[in-house]
Amino acid sequence: MKRTSQTPRLTARGAATRTRIVEAAANLMYIRGVNATTLDDVRAASGTSKSQLYHHFADKDALVRAVVGLWARRVLDREEQHLERLNSFSGLQRWRSVLVQLNSVQNGRYGCALGSMANEVADHDEEARAIVAAGFARWQQLIANGLRRMQENGKLKPDADADHLAIGLIAALQGGYLLTQTTRDMKPMEVALDMALSHIKAHLVE
Repeated sequence: MKRTSQTPRLTARGAATRTRIVEAAANLMYIRGVNATTLDDVRAASGTSKSQLYHHFADKDALVRAVVGLWARRVLDREEQHLERLNSFSGLQRWRSVLVQLNSVQNGRYGCALGSMANEVADHDEEARAIVAAGFARWQQLIANGLRRMQENGKLKPDADADHLAIGLIAALQGGYLLTQTTRDMKPMEVALDMALSHIKAHLVE
């Protein structure tokens, strides 16, 4: 009989077990990758039995979707703290420095959690791809909204396309993450972000 993907109604204990499974899987999949992480790995890391895991997740795909959702929330919670009140170019520079510093702590290893998830699931699971896409759309919107506030306070030219500038900045960031992950050198991430910020700077009101 095919299992359903519906999440059962949970007791407090059941919810805690499910959370423990998802968090253990999220950490393993970020470090090892989705494909290299088995359900047995997750069971061992979360201290749960096979029956407990399958009570909450019909299969690995269902677990991966929960992991993608968790990483999207983690990334967006962090980004909202830095971008929700963004209204200046110096604010963008501070945001850039925070991301570089956070990535330098692990010497570029593992890259962006959301970008890494996208790379592994986008062509294999439409539901997981949609979760990642929504996460990136929200991230881009946070930047674009900050740029619009800069237009409202007279710091960014009114004819600057906030949405296009936000797309370019996100693309530069993700490319920087990937190259830094490959080279174990922070320079690609720094250069990519600085070039994208220079393009935005060209649209500032003098």
